[in-house]
Amino acid sequence: VQLVESGGGSVPAGGWLRLSCAASGLRFSTYATGWFRQAPGKEREFVAAIMWSGRGTYYADSVKDRFTISRANAKNTMYLQMNGLKPEDTAIYYCAAKLRVGVISRSYEYDYWGQGTLVTVSS
Repeated sequence: VQLVESGGGSVPAGGWLRLSCAASGLRFSTYATGWFRQAPGKEREFVAAIMWSGRGTYYADSVKDRFTISRANAKNTMYLQMNGLKPEDTAIYYCAAKLRVGVISRSYEYDYWGQGTLVTVSS
């Protein structure tokens, strides 16, 4: 199984980025998928998640109304559209996939993880 993130980069505050997560080696359409992030010196935190059907989406309060998660099962790909970026959004962003129903924001419930992509937002 491989999850490969792309789309990270450096932007000024107020800018936008679109992250992608390409999956292989698993039946992507049967997995819920999510985005987590880890800032320097901080613990990994939940950002957003989407159910296998794409109908249920969940967001951390800190990104609600700014970020949009989506997926294209036919392409085995998940996306995170990030608008209105703030310096506090600076982190390594990881995509993850989980098969079991549980608490969508719990990182330890996810079965597979990508290597991460760095997002840097300057003030």
